[in-house]
Amino acid sequence: MARTLRPELMDQAPAADVAANLRDLARINRWLGGNWILARLLEPYLRANPASRILDAGAADGATLQWLSKRFPHARMTALDSAERLLRRGGGERVVADVSNWPIAPNSVDIVICSLFLHHFPDDAVRRILANFEDAARVAVIAVDLHRHRLAGAFLPITRPFARWHPLTVHDGVISVNAAFTPAEMRNLAPRARVRTHWPWFRLSLEIPVSPLQGSR
Repeated sequence: MARTLRPELMDQAPAADVAANLRDLARINRWLGGNWILARLLEPYLRANPASRILDAGAADGATLQWLSKRFPHARMTALDSAERLLRRGGGERVVADVSNWPIAPNSVDIVICSLFLHHFPDDAVRRILANFEDAARVAVIAVDLHRHRLAGAFLPITRPFARWHPLTVHDGVISVNAAFTPAEMRNLAPRARVRTHWPWFRLSLEIPVSPLQGSR
């Protein structure tokens, strides 16, 4: 099954449906490993420099950063997203920007992260986005995304009666899995990256060390 990109409903959905979908995504990231995977990957860097500056690209309402900030309270975290209406739902430092028109200066943050973001783009765009992330980061680029798999695609529809997922979450979730990556595809997109699979969460992580952490600027 090849990657298949289709439009998701969230971009045009009413505010109430978007709010419900964001709540579901926060639950998914808390319960199904996404946040914990990010935290484990970040931990060595933040142990070396607790005050690292972290940029979360495609942060939506910043729920992932809020979760991470409780575990890494000294890190300086910024949420970036092209959808201002999503960023307004969060707090902290926020930047409204589109990754296709990358606004971040070279070497201006320590670590660029993204979660459940890269699968929204075709392969060539993913390569450009990762190159921009590397240019902006002094230390590392870390991404966590979905592992394309039949079981992952069936999870939200099967569990909806128990977890009470919003219909928008189920619809867009299935589209997201179909647009996601296999480990081989992710390695092809980022040959220098360390790519790992995370079971039973159906997650892939990508880690690109840029340089050893010598201290934040």
